Amino acid sequence: MDLAIAPIKPTITTADLDKIDIRVGTILSVEDVAGSDKLLKLTVALGNVHRTILAGMKQERENPQELVGKQALFVVNLEPRKMMGQSSEGMLFDIGYSDGLVPVLAIPENKIPDGTRAG
Repeated sequence: MDLAIAPIKPTITTADLDKIDIRVGTILSVEDVAGSDKLLKLTVALGNVHRTILAGMKQERENPQELVGKQALFVVNLEPRKMMGQSSEGMLFDIGYSDGLVPVLAIPENKIPDGTRAG
């Protein structure tokens, strides 16, 4: 499959990158968001903290429950965002959506403690 590679975004500094808090979390549960044909509500363990993260991936997964128990990367220092009457406390870090592909999770190579920082 050939993919037209998008141009690389403008250069940022390491100080800019240091502002983004990306952590490993385990998906504890996946629920439908009432009234939405796109959103799933993920409950994610990030060490000693659990977060609710809404992800627009309902149509991309035949069986969203297969995500339960998987580790993935999450951006955890975004301002909470209201969607469909619910609050999302972060963002799932996935790969492919911006390029028109069915997204896949960005996952650690091996099991690692929840809450571990990327970088």
